[in-house]
Amino acid sequence: MQHPSRMLIFCATLLLAVSPRALAQTLRPIRNNTILSPDLPKADLTFSSTFRYAGGQQVNLYGMADAEQHLFVKGRQNGVIEAFYWIQFEHRVPGDSHTYNYQLGHTTEIGGLDFVYDVKAWPDYASMQNDDPKSDSAAIARLLAKCNLRFPARTVRVRMFHLPTPDHRSELMIIYGEALAQDFSIPLSKDGVDVAKESPAFSQKLLDDLKRDLTIQRK
Repeated sequence: MQHPSRMLIFCATLLLAVSPRALAQTLRPIRNNTILSPDLPKADLTFSSTFRYAGGQQVNLYGMADAEQHLFVKGRQNGVIEAFYWIQFEHRVPGDSHTYNYQLGHTTEIGGLDFVYDVKAWPDYASMQNDDPKSDSAAIARLLAKCNLRFPARTVRVRMFHLPTPDHRSELMIIYGEALAQDFSIPLSKDGVDVAKESPAFSQKLLDDLKRDLTIQRK
């Protein structure tokens, strides 16, 4: 079950720093559009100035994992956004024995970190986030709503995972999404279309867009 605990909301272009992180107690600091991560992984994630920080929060996922979420958005100050980065640092709680294992079919590298990823598109990405109110996607949608913002309906996104430890009990998830034009040529379905399969060129463009506006520097 998801219980939002500590939350920091910005909803403005002004960036405020958070005190250094204590595990499961405070958020990673944000400085100059950069997430400063002291561990899991030890790296700085810097976003282009075309994106602004919308906020961050910690949530517990079904009693199985603790997640720290951050959201950077592009577009209008109210209403539907044009593009977004959803960053999530997640770790299994001590009483849970599961590990992370993703078979997504594609690999890439950013700043020396290896990721597996997939690329999918939906006709109504905004509404599907609330299918399970206890999920991490519902939590991030609520965070966005606190800023009077919402995800676009027709959306394409890259979802990628990095596993920073050998035991695979921690992960860094990065989701980058863009609003789709009405004339997007690939038919969409509510279950999501595999864009990497249907249009490898468009899939590569989206991955390039992600890397253009995100820099990762290991420490």
